[in-house]
Amino acid sequence: MALQLLLPPPPPFAALGRSALPCRLFPSATAQRARAAVAFSLQTNVRLLKPNRRSRRSRYPYYDLDDDEEEDEDDQESEDDLSGLEYPGVLYTNNPRAPSKRAGRQTPLVKENWEGRRPKTRDKHGSPESYNSLQPRRKLGRTLLDLTSMNNEVELKNESISRSLFQKLQEEYDFDDKWLPLIDYLCSFGLRESHFTYIYERHMACFQINRASAEERLEFLLSAGVKSKDLKRMLVRQPQILEYTLSNLKSHVAFLAGIGVPDARMGQIISSAPSFLSYSIEQSLKPTVRYLIEEVGIEESDVGKVVQLSPQILVQRIDNAWKSRFLFFTNELGAPKDSIVKMVTKHPQLLHYSIEDGILPRIKFLRSIGMKNSDILKILTSLTQVLSLSLEKNLKPKYLYLVNDLKNEAQSLTKYPMYLSLSLEQRIRPRHRFLVSLKKAPKGPFPLSSFVLTDERFCQRWAGTSLEKYHTFRKSLLLTDFAEKTGRKPLASRR
Repeated sequence: MALQLLLPPPPPFAALGRSALPCRLFPSATAQRARAAVAFSLQTNVRLLKPNRRSRRSRYPYYDLDDDEEEDEDDQESEDDLSGLEYPGVLYTNNPRAPSKRAGRQTPLVKENWEGRRPKTRDKHGSPESYNSLQPRRKLGRTLLDLTSMNNEVELKNESISRSLFQKLQEEYDFDDKWLPLIDYLCSFGLRESHFTYIYERHMACFQINRASAEERLEFLLSAGVKSKDLKRMLVRQPQILEYTLSNLKSHVAFLAGIGVPDARMGQIISSAPSFLSYSIEQSLKPTVRYLIEEVGIEESDVGKVVQLSPQILVQRIDNAWKSRFLFFTNELGAPKDSIVKMVTKHPQLLHYSIEDGILPRIKFLRSIGMKNSDILKILTSLTQVLSLSLEKNLKPKYLYLVNDLKNEAQSLTKYPMYLSLSLEQRIRPRHRFLVSLKKAPKGPFPLSSFVLTDERFCQRWAGTSLEKYHTFRKSLLLTDFAEKTGRKPLASRR
């Protein structure tokens, strides 16, 4: 039976339940109280006092991203694999009798179709058979028809929420009815009202794209390796990707493959530098690669590795950056061009670091601990990422532990510069103290070579114990250090 065009209005939002949906329109009570408090601040929330007035959102593209998708900025410090270790904080709590979650029976969600019509839950005799049919069934008892029906109900639910979201956007902004299919599709990536309003204020033209074209383009990016959560960030950061033609996307992916980028890394590069898709291949990208090879001196076979390490190198001007840093290292350390090229090849982020605030202070620190320019150059050529490590939280504590606890001199770093990139808390201190507890620590300077090996090789060659025993010792040490820093006691000591 065909659906009628004129149907009763949708029921209140309360009937929709609290199911997790791509477009979240039901803020928590805490969030509502926080918004109410904002209304009385010096910066009035116009949406609370004047609901019909168009609000101006923040211009920062990440102002309303989910907590679990903050920008993944790597610390650039090599950490060892901590598989099998629990996070130190999980064994601590301020409440010794923390409540445990108990699985309870959840009330079934009332599904709605696109027009807001609610399905019947009881038959004409008032029997609960129809209601019981909505209850979860055992997987063994589900037929293909049951699963299809459930999928259709979920789709109808999402469509209803998309329609409600669209109506809300129309009340505040001049959203065209033709945009509804596109917005409904973008909701499947987790975009919320605040994302759409930001995109509207920044680049409204992208809403003119029809849904079929958007699906074709975004599905291609997903097939190229872009993760769905990263695609959400890309849409908020650069909504223009909806306007890029499929042929444009394919040509840029082919360009990356042509310079040696493996398929497994395509998605990561596109996610890290989505603006790369807007650059002309012939007039911008190819000249940049040519400059890296001919002017900087990077081997053609290494260009793909350089782009994987720093995708931004394709979308930023590198001519001035290269010239200024080449002159700096030549004058400051007397570095030959070959050494500088090795630095850029291993750590191309070097071209983006500030000389005065980033590179120079770290060179001065290495000088302050007694290193000559030749020693510093040897360390930087072998481990250029030293220039990205924090002075106060990384380099200085490791040097003090090297001298005071390991009884080594600064000159030992020229032979084992990797020491500076290892984690002091997760690798250096646990291995040193483990050998001391076993009374197998050698007399005199502690061998830095014991820190470079994997955990398994370390246990076999130096400790002579099982890997499990070392992991147990390290976890105990981490818990003790964590308790000292936070002033808390492990749960075991409270019982």
